Amino acid sequence: MITLYGISNCDTIKKAKKYLADNNIDYTFHDYRKDGVNEKMVSEFAKQLDWEQLVNKRGTTYRALSDEQKQSLTKVSAIELLVEQPAMIKRPVLVNNNSYHLGFIAAQYDEIFK
Repeated sequence: MITLYGISNCDTIKKAKKYLADNNIDYTFHDYRKDGVNEKMVSEFAKQLDWEQLVNKRGTTYRALSDEQKQSLTKVSAIELLVEQPAMIKRPVLVNNNSYHLGFIAAQYDEIFK
C-alpha cells in the first residue's frame, strides 16, 4: 500500500500526485488538514526519517517561530510542534511498503517505483 501525506493545495504535493497518476500508481492521499495529524503518526515519521529534515524550515509557519523556539528545537519539541502545526511538516511524506521517503523529485520516485 502506498500513502502520500501532505496538504492538497501544496504545489509539491500536486507534482507528486501527477507523477503517481501519470505512472498509473495507485495510492491513498492523507491530507493533514482534512484527515488530521496525531503524535503517533509524526513520531513514526521522525523515527523513519531525520526529524530535522522533517521540519519545513522554508515555510512561513516555521519562519514565524521565535528565534528561541528555533534554537531550542529537539526531536521531542519538534514532534509536538508538528502535531500542532502540520503545515510545518515537509511535504510530501511517501510511504511505500513500510519505506519512508521525504520530498518529491521525479528521479527519486523513478528509483522507488522501478
